[in-house]
Amino acid sequence: MLKAKKTLVIGLIAAMTMTVALTGCGNDTVSENNENGLSGTVVIAGSTSVQPLSEELADAFMDKYPDVTVEVQGGGSGQGIKSIEQAIADFGALSRPVKEEEKASVRTETIIAKDGVAVVVNPDCSVKDLTLEQIQKIYTGEIKNWKELGGDDAEIVVVTREEGSGTRGAFTEITKVLTKDENGNEIDQTISQAIVQPSTGAVKQTVATTPNSIGYVSLGALDETVTAVAVEGVAPSSETVVDGTYKISRPFIYVTGTDISKAAQVYVDFVMSEEGQSIVAEEFIPVK
Repeated sequence: MLKAKKTLVIGLIAAMTMTVALTGCGNDTVSENNENGLSGTVVIAGSTSVQPLSEELADAFMDKYPDVTVEVQGGGSGQGIKSIEQAIADFGALSRPVKEEEKASVRTETIIAKDGVAVVVNPDCSVKDLTLEQIQKIYTGEIKNWKELGGDDAEIVVVTREEGSGTRGAFTEITKVLTKDENGNEIDQTISQAIVQPSTGAVKQTVATTPNSIGYVSLGALDETVTAVAVEGVAPSSETVVDGTYKISRPFIYVTGTDISKAAQVYVDFVMSEEGQSIVAEEFIPVK
């Protein structure tokens, strides 16, 4: 009887120990309670240009790991940096290079894809090719009429993105609309009367429906509603972005600010895998 009681006590202690251990695992980002051995939540916040791609990648990842939730949020590339600084996201999504003043906040950066920024005009526009200098002069207000570019006698309607947008940052820097003063402060020379839109989709819709308008969108967002002009004689495409002949291009980047969870590490490994990069290739330019 004594031996039986002793065995029972040992069994209860073992069961209690196992319960405590399992309870502790439940608070971790990762637990071993499913066939894949992975659970938790991964948060990505930042560029609205990267957001649709992140959503596609997240859906495919969650199909493989159903106990992991991947939350994708927008807000712009600037918000991506803020999100990792405030530790409210695992990854900040950027559609431009990390700025010098942001590097202190960034622990790692991973280029997950490449993209071109297409300069688009209303389909009725007769101008089909522009130089970088001409684009700069349009956005700074030096060129105001399409006739100055060989087009119709019509005032140019300029459409741009909001401040903090990675697409705007890449566009203004490459086209020299973004300059620096003698103190090194950035100055965006985009004309004050430009129509400002909060997303790639809004820019595209505005240009598609506004006569004599010009804007810029992610290469992956191009469709028949707008016309992409050649830049320096080169049309925007995956091939011309990769070979460097198309001048307005940029990286899509995930940045981290601290050590990341196992679930987050498995997610970014998936993104960079052959399977993940095949998803990238559906609309953007893979890096592997």
